[in-house]
Amino acid sequence: MNTLSSITGPVVDVRAATKVYTTPGGDFPALREVDLHVSAGEFVAVVGRSGSGKTTLLNLLAGIDHPMSGEVWIGGTAVHTLGERHLAAWRGRVVGLVFQFFQLLPTLTVAENVMLPMDFCDTVPAKRRRTAAVELLERVGIGEQADKLPAALSGGQQQRAAIARALANDPPVVLADEPTGNLDSATAAAVLELFAELADAGKAVVMVTHERDLTGVAGRRVTLVDGRVDADVAVPA
Repeated sequence: MNTLSSITGPVVDVRAATKVYTTPGGDFPALREVDLHVSAGEFVAVVGRSGSGKTTLLNLLAGIDHPMSGEVWIGGTAVHTLGERHLAAWRGRVVGLVFQFFQLLPTLTVAENVMLPMDFCDTVPAKRRRTAAVELLERVGIGEQADKLPAALSGGQQQRAAIARALANDPPVVLADEPTGNLDSATAAAVLELFAELADAGKAVVMVTHERDLTGVAGRRVTLVDGRVDADVAVPA
């Protein structure tokens, strides 16, 4: 099991992170001295208009991008200092990523998609990977779909499969980028509840979303405006 029992502070600790992109029209400040702290067991929703910096922040947390200044610490690791050679292995063990468009490989079965992170990081013995994948699919409610190709599943089922894949190596941090963007309202509510259950199980969950009603699901709502944290408030239970 991938735990962070030795970490006493926030699992996610962003300190004055700034990111500026150079464009043909000039420099664009995507993030301006952003602070974000998320502890184990918290479900934080990051909201804001298009261009507010939400996805840029998520990319910094995942090590997909680096801040120009400031620091990004995940589970005690200074992610902003890692080189590309170490990032992929770190990400595979510590962070589970869930995307809006699922990004399941179409030629692999659902179970094989879930097994991929285990294969890459060698975190689960080879003879047990299939069993572990099916157990994860059962955990998210689609165990019976294990041997189907992604195209045979509904959008909601594909997103659940993507969540199972994100959990393959039992990461302490789950990052989700608009995970309900392509789902109907009922399915979206079920997926949000699943993220809440992951937080209840002790994971630090950070989700970028346009969802407005997060009552009873996320514990905190962080609002970005023009690359700055405009508000960080508790969501009613």
